[in-house]
Amino acid sequence: MTHPFSLEITDMLYTGYALGKHDGKAIFVPYALPGETITARITRDKDRFAFAHVERIDMPAPERVDPRCAHFGAGECGGCQWQHADYAAQLVHKEKIVREQFARIGGLRDVLVHPTIPSADPWAYRSHVTLHITPNGEPGFMSDSDGARALAIRECHIMRPEVLALFEQIKPFRWRGVDTIRLQVGDDGARAIGITRKDPRAKIDVPDVDASIVLTDSDRTKPLRGSGVVRYHVHNRTFAVTVGGFFQVNSSGAHTLVDLVNDRLGDMGEIHHALDLYAGVGLFSAFMANRATRVTAIESYAPAVRDAKINHMDRANITLVAATIEDALPLMVKRGDHADAAVVDPPRAGMKEAALDALAAMHPRRVVYVSCDPTTLARDAKRLIAHGYTLIDVQPIDMFPQTYHIESVAVFDL
Repeated sequence: MTHPFSLEITDMLYTGYALGKHDGKAIFVPYALPGETITARITRDKDRFAFAHVERIDMPAPERVDPRCAHFGAGECGGCQWQHADYAAQLVHKEKIVREQFARIGGLRDVLVHPTIPSADPWAYRSHVTLHITPNGEPGFMSDSDGARALAIRECHIMRPEVLALFEQIKPFRWRGVDTIRLQVGDDGARAIGITRKDPRAKIDVPDVDASIVLTDSDRTKPLRGSGVVRYHVHNRTFAVTVGGFFQVNSSGAHTLVDLVNDRLGDMGEIHHALDLYAGVGLFSAFMANRATRVTAIESYAPAVRDAKINHMDRANITLVAATIEDALPLMVKRGDHADAAVVDPPRAGMKEAALDALAAMHPRRVVYVSCDPTTLARDAKRLIAHGYTLIDVQPIDMFPQTYHIESVAVFDL
């Protein structure tokens, strides 16, 4: 089916595609919106579904707006997928997607999903970005078409101004032998560049810019210039973060997440022992220590563990464990450890089954699950429920405006 055809768009999907149906087949189309009628053409045809591109918008949706960025669209930068949608509509789509993922993957159709909490600013929110290198050494982002080709960019509307300023400084430099560059600017104004090389043994040239520069090829970061540490302020606390380590990309969203987690733990009564799993640099545990008699924070990434030690220096009731969740939790279960509450913030892949089973074996009365992927959250929710937990509610938060990515906080009670 290579000829153009008329297609009515009905839904937005996780992954950023819009959905229509033609001759009984699901058609996935980027850069379209629900309620639109488009002329589409198939680009990849499968047995039960196909991918297509928009040839013409015959009837635009009321939510359609002009994108801000010159690099937005088919064959261009893949960093944003939804700049063509009004921001209020993006929030509604994300709430609906979360609900659909719980129904489709978790088999849970009556989940209380709250309206998506908006970002304080839907533009210029990213405090760090990862750049890929084009064949001629220019920094850019991956193409939306295949995710395997880096494109040089002239502008970006979701970087914070101070990150964009650093990008403009490093843009003329040709990055030979480099795989990715992480640009990170802290609330303290410190600027850092993290570099991963194509060959970790190779020597590389770096630009003369006002920023610390660190090699981040492995768990052992190697400073080339400066410390590579920036600092972020969340409420009354400051968090040191080594470039390349995980910290919420949306600084205002980090405040919202901390407030949500604190609120979800606030009505539990006495908490003798709390777990902070995938603790990173200790964002949640630093505040959990105010509520719990003791907190065990578990993190496997060595630079983040070093940062957490700094960030927890005034928290004597936090025990920091440098290990994977899969290794640490079964050992705690074997020792007979019990937890009253757990906050988990896993990577996009979610929790491995063995880790989730070990967590359930510690019988926390409440699990607060912070997720950046509703598909793996729904999958893990199904397994927690099988262990006897009840899903109380899910709160989506928009940490990633102009994209399909969704942060959520789900609460499970035993």
